Amino acid sequence: MSTFGLRQQARLRREYLYRKSIEERNAAMQQRKDKIKGALQDGKEIPTALQKKAIGLMHAGDWDDPGPQLAVELGGEAAGGTTNIDDEYRWAGVEDPKIIITTSRDPSSKLKQFAKEIKLLFPNSQRMNRGTYESKQLIEACRSNNVTDFIVLHETRGNPDAMVISHLPNGPTAYFNLADVVMRHDIPDIGTMSEQYPHLIFQNFKSKLGQRTQNILKYLFPVPKDDSQRVVSFVNWDDWILFRQHTFRKVDGGKDYELQEIGPRFSMKLYRIILGTVDQEGGADTEFILRPYLNTAHKRKLLSDDDPW
Repeated sequence: MSTFGLRQQARLRREYLYRKSIEERNAAMQQRKDKIKGALQDGKEIPTALQKKAIGLMHAGDWDDPGPQLAVELGGEAAGGTTNIDDEYRWAGVEDPKIIITTSRDPSSKLKQFAKEIKLLFPNSQRMNRGTYESKQLIEACRSNNVTDFIVLHETRGNPDAMVISHLPNGPTAYFNLADVVMRHDIPDIGTMSEQYPHLIFQNFKSKLGQRTQNILKYLFPVPKDDSQRVVSFVNWDDWILFRQHTFRKVDGGKDYELQEIGPRFSMKLYRIILGTVDQEGGADTEFILRPYLNTAHKRKLLSDDDPW
């Protein structure tokens, strides 16, 4: 990449981070306003932490119109503003995702096979041999070819145990542990892999972290057609995301349906999200990190209960 291209990329990245910081600051201010407004309307005492700021906040904006400041909290549509997710997944549903899948260096035969099956899982995806390429080189090539997501699969002693999903051009990047990986050829009575765009099922992603994780996974898939008979499910159980894939068909023309698993199957556990791409791991801000040995009372059900952030 030329010096001009590097400077342009750095400038775009700075502008992107600046917009995100403004959104987060406005969202935090709006939340404080709403707490004060709610206390006044209910005739309750203003929270102690906000009493000194109450007068200044009252003069900072219109109480009756949340405006774009609440976009992060309301999901963008209700407030009419631009959220972090809207900015990162601006063309989601308008343009189909374009995905590159690769592995860590010197992959085992089992990891290569798993990468092939993941390639079949995501429509419009391509598998690329890692070779000796650095992450930075791969990310630059993906940006140049309008790739929307870059997925890296890792292993330990021949067993696939990690997946990194990096959204391009600016992130976020999500890191998942993998467990209980079962290949298609290890599932008895396996069905034929369908190439239809799948319908998606997400269960028990209720917190802000859960919604964030859902969006990272959801936008890897294009919008399916109504008559698609392929279903991909992500079920959150105790912060492990259980992945399954099925096809379905009507039984004897009635109202009952028969499910046929087509694999693969595995479990995912989110342990980190950074506000950048995978090649910026050391310099990007950390949006979420799992600390299993700290805050014991709040470490359970991060994806389904109240927001852990």
